[in-house]
Amino acid sequence: MKFVDEASIVVEAGKGGNGCMSFRREKFIEKGGPDGGDGGHGGSVWMEADENLNTLVDFRFVRQYRAESGQPGQGKDCTGKAGEDLVIKVPVGTSIIDEDTEEVLGDLTVGGQRIKVVQGGFRGLGNARFKSSVNQAPRQTTKGTPGESRNLRLELKVLADVGLLGLPNAGKSTFIRSISSAKPKVADYPFTTLVPNLGVVRVQQHRSFVVADIPGLIEGAAEGAGLGIRFLKHLARTRLLLHIVDMAPWDELTPPEAAEVIVSELGKFSQTLVGRERWLVLNKLDMVPDDERDERCQAVIDALDWQGPVFRISAINADGTQALCHAIMEWIEEQAEAEEQNPELVAAREQERLQVEREARQRIDALRRAHKEAGDSDFDDDDFDDDDYDIEVEYVR
Repeated sequence: MKFVDEASIVVEAGKGGNGCMSFRREKFIEKGGPDGGDGGHGGSVWMEADENLNTLVDFRFVRQYRAESGQPGQGKDCTGKAGEDLVIKVPVGTSIIDEDTEEVLGDLTVGGQRIKVVQGGFRGLGNARFKSSVNQAPRQTTKGTPGESRNLRLELKVLADVGLLGLPNAGKSTFIRSISSAKPKVADYPFTTLVPNLGVVRVQQHRSFVVADIPGLIEGAAEGAGLGIRFLKHLARTRLLLHIVDMAPWDELTPPEAAEVIVSELGKFSQTLVGRERWLVLNKLDMVPDDERDERCQAVIDALDWQGPVFRISAINADGTQALCHAIMEWIEEQAEAEEQNPELVAAREQERLQVEREARQRIDALRRAHKEAGDSDFDDDDFDDDDYDIEVEYVR
C-alpha cells in the first residue's frame, strides 16, 4: 500500500430537480386546477474522517466525485425524490483546501467528524406553487439550480504527540523501533526512511503516546532538497519535537554542524515551528569513546546555545531511552492538565498549529511556483508528494 499524503479531486453536488407543470384531469371534476409538484433537492457532498484509513491513495485512482441529482416534480402534487448526499471518507488528520482560492475549508482531526464541501442544488417549483385568486391556471414553473462544484486538495498530516527531527542516519528509525512495536526500515545508508512512520509508545498500561518519524533533513531541505520538505508539514500537529543528533557521524559533518543544519532548515520552513517545545537527544553514544563523550556533547550544546532539556542515549542498545520516554509521558500529561485548567491555552495552541500549517503551505507553494517559473522541465506538481514510493506504513500498537 502506498503512503500518499496529498491528492487533488473534483467534487460536484447534484442538480436540483425541475418543477412540474400539470393540471388535474379527473372524470366528473371540472377545472381541476394546477397540481404540478416541486422537484427534489440535489445531493450535497460531505467529507468524513475515518479512523480505519491511513492514506489518500484511493484518490489517485478516482479523482471525480458527483452527488446524485434531484428528480423532477410530477403531477398530482408529487414532489420529486431528493438526491442522495455523497459522503467521501478520508483519514483522520486530513485538511481540505479549495485549490482555486487556497481557502482551508476545514480540518478533520477526530473520527466521525464531517464537513460539507459543496451544497446541492435547490429544487425547482411546480406550477401549483403559483396559483392564486387572480392566477387560477398558472403555467409558470422554475428549474432546479445547479449544484456547487469545487477543485479540492486533500492534505494528510499524521497525528502524533512527538515528532523526530534529524539528518539522515541520525538513528531516528532505530529509536522508534527501540521504544515501540513499529518496525521501520533501518540500514547503514542515508534515506532509508521514505515515508513517515508512526509508533505507539506504551509507558504503562493506559499511559501511551504516539511518535512520528519523518525522512531525514539535509542542508537545503527548505528549498526542496532531499525528501524532508514533503513531510515537514506533518510536524504541525505534534506537541513536542525531539532533535536527534548523531554523535558518531559517518560523513565529514561534525555533530555541532549537523545540529545547526537542522535548526537552520527548520527556521527556513517555519519560524513558528522553531518556537515549539524541542528537546535535544544525543544519540549513538555507544560509538563514542568514554573519555570523549562529555566533550562532544558539550560542543553540540555550545554550538546551539542550548538551554532546554538534553538526553544522552544509544537507541540501538535502548540505553537511556526508557528515561526519555518517561520524561515525555510526564510532559504530555502536564500539558494536558494545563489545557484542562486553562481553555485559553488550547485556543492559543490551535492558533499556533494553524500558523505552522499556513507557513508550511506557503513554503511549498512558493517552491512549486519557483520551479515552474524557472522552466524546470523535470518538475512535476507531484514532486512534493511521495507517490513514487511503494512503501507500506504501519500504525503499530
